[in-house]
Amino acid sequence: MTRDTASDIDLLCTQARSAARRLAGLPDETRRDALIAGAEHLRARSGDISSANAADLEAAAQAGLSSAMIDRLELNRPRIEAMAAGLETVAALPDPLGETIAQWTAPSGLLITQTRIPIGVVAVIYESRPNVTADVSALCIRSGNAAILKGGKEAIHSNGMIADVLTEAFSACGLPSSALQLVRSTEREATTALLGRDDAIDVVVPRGGPGLVRAVAENARVPVIKHYEGVCHVYVDRHADLSTAEEIAFNAKVRRPGVCNAMETLVVHSDVAAPFLAALGPRLQDAGVELRADERATELLEGARPATPEDWTTEYLDLILAVKIVDSVDEAIDFINDNGSGHSDCICTADQESADRFLAGVDSAVVYQNASTRFTDGYEFGFGAEVGISTNRIHARGPMGLRELTTYKYLVHGDGQIR
Repeated sequence: MTRDTASDIDLLCTQARSAARRLAGLPDETRRDALIAGAEHLRARSGDISSANAADLEAAAQAGLSSAMIDRLELNRPRIEAMAAGLETVAALPDPLGETIAQWTAPSGLLITQTRIPIGVVAVIYESRPNVTADVSALCIRSGNAAILKGGKEAIHSNGMIADVLTEAFSACGLPSSALQLVRSTEREATTALLGRDDAIDVVVPRGGPGLVRAVAENARVPVIKHYEGVCHVYVDRHADLSTAEEIAFNAKVRRPGVCNAMETLVVHSDVAAPFLAALGPRLQDAGVELRADERATELLEGARPATPEDWTTEYLDLILAVKIVDSVDEAIDFINDNGSGHSDCICTADQESADRFLAGVDSAVVYQNASTRFTDGYEFGFGAEVGISTNRIHARGPMGLRELTTYKYLVHGDGQIR
């Protein structure tokens, strides 16, 4: 690591810790107004953001990035508007800070109140999607946390412009200028330096491919909230309404295949496999989906190639789908738990007993009945945005909104008790 990189990260961390202390004491109105101003600035500077994004898209094309990756990188006018609207949505949410989680009187007579407070300094390391810069900034500021962001080199111009626009807006509203900081270096050493700063950073959230998440988890001294692969499933039960299931499965795979909540494996009960796959298979193939199927499904899907064991555990992030036939809801549950990533899984069924069995048995952050896995998203859940989708079991699970960016402390009131 170069001396300059170490000094830059040291300065960012020192400034973030100071900003976090100030943010925690600011009134809700100040934090809320800053987000509204940020939304206005994003709209006013949309041309500058588009120009910066165009530079990233040109570099991505020259580097040979996949169409799915370029889709994640692109910031068109509707997506810029969605970023701005996301800030306004987060601003309109109730203030999570100071909320009384629980209160009771102990046998000693002490009045104990558990109250919600910011985590402190949140670092987010992410790839491709520059809208994350705005989403994370909004959630961190609204929840009273300072944010240190490190995006990928493929979005360096877009991230830099968004961060500059938001910092200008936030500072004008009275927030510390270092409440939001972007690591401008694209060097790996900068990430290494961040991950070692457990003295200044309270939690790190990696958002990106499994390689990034694994590297962060293995090298961090800072606590990590992980988001591993989105190996998501749709299970079509023998009691499913097949036309509804067809629409759900098609949406879950085709609408945006390059995102983490897209379906990667379709699981179908053997009793309905023939009619269901006869209807859905050609439609998927017409949409450009490559099918990889087990032995029974291969016989029902013209043009499908035999699946390998690796296909059942792969997050394709592309127009590729694995297809598995099972003989019971219990077999579907076991298959998903053995091969999934704990992200999002769905059962299509009209039988509530089967649904309840699936919802209770599948060990994922989000489990659906008769709805596309594409709804696993902070905005769709009413959070305004998300810092990430956690597949952890501790502290946060699923879309991480405002509450997931808080912790708590105990306020204890006495009248002279001693022990």
